[in-house]
Amino acid sequence: MARLIFLGAPGAGKGTQAKALAAFSHIPHISTGDILRTAVASQTPLGLKAQSYMDQGNLVPDLLVIDLIRDRLSQSDAHSGWILDGFPRNVAQAVFLDELLVDISHAYDYAINLDVPDDVLVQRLLGRGRQDDTEEVIRRRLQVYHDQTAPLIDFYQSQDKFLSINGNIPPEAVTEELRGLVQKAVVDS
Repeated sequence: MARLIFLGAPGAGKGTQAKALAAFSHIPHISTGDILRTAVASQTPLGLKAQSYMDQGNLVPDLLVIDLIRDRLSQSDAHSGWILDGFPRNVAQAVFLDELLVDISHAYDYAINLDVPDDVLVQRLLGRGRQDDTEEVIRRRLQVYHDQTAPLIDFYQSQDKFLSINGNIPPEAVTEELRGLVQKAVVDS
């Protein structure tokens, strides 16, 4: 039973690694972006609330995202473990998440940061070929990420549940290292 929180800058490979590890471990990969899109598409009450913010171009409030995550973590497939990808993004969300996990009697094993140098991230993101991904925009997004995430990394380090993985090695090697962590989490729990 592994419960992991994935952190990492845009382009670090969080989604790719989370999907591979979830398949290996037979646990759900829970992406907040996917949760929002599914809730909106399904027209659930929470999805309708989220859509009203998104339609106005606003960020979905933390409390609403927490409610969506609470709903997702309460589903039967998440009882044996999960990988959270894209949440939390800041310390306030991490505190909310800790409170939620206590409420639903879950505990996470590790918050794992995929560490990749900014210059490598810029090249990866430019390689995606998205029209709005100019180097200037990418570097601004990375700066915002670092500004918000540095305190988040400190938060998880203070709980002795933080691990940093070198994400600047071949993806297969990152996957192998993560598999080892999952096996350790299962043994330790």
